[in-house]
Amino acid sequence: MSRRRFTREFKEAVVRRLELGASLAEVVRACEVSASVLQRWRRELRNYRARAFTGNGKPRTEGTQVAELERKVGRQAMEIDFWQRCLQHVEEQRKLQALTTRGSSTRTSRKK
Repeated sequence: MSRRRFTREFKEAVVRRLELGASLAEVVRACEVSASVLQRWRRELRNYRARAFTGNGKPRTEGTQVAELERKVGRQAMEIDFWQRCLQHVEEQRKLQALTTRGSSTRTSRKK
């Protein structure tokens, strides 16, 4: 059994019915849609008006785009921190190697 799909017009009509005073239970029975779905539709219509119910069941809101970009920035910040620690480690190893090899080896000039 596949998921049912509802048109934008159907969703708006259902929400309008709720706003006109019909009880949630009454609309749930009449439309054969769960209460949580109806509440989500009402919330989406209230918050996004013209942009509500876009796409195929996946709302494209600015909030989801912002959250996705924030996650990406967080991942990149972690990568930067990792590479900075790697670079710091390499620099420390070079300094340590320079200190230990400087005292033990002396340069000799070659005569031609």
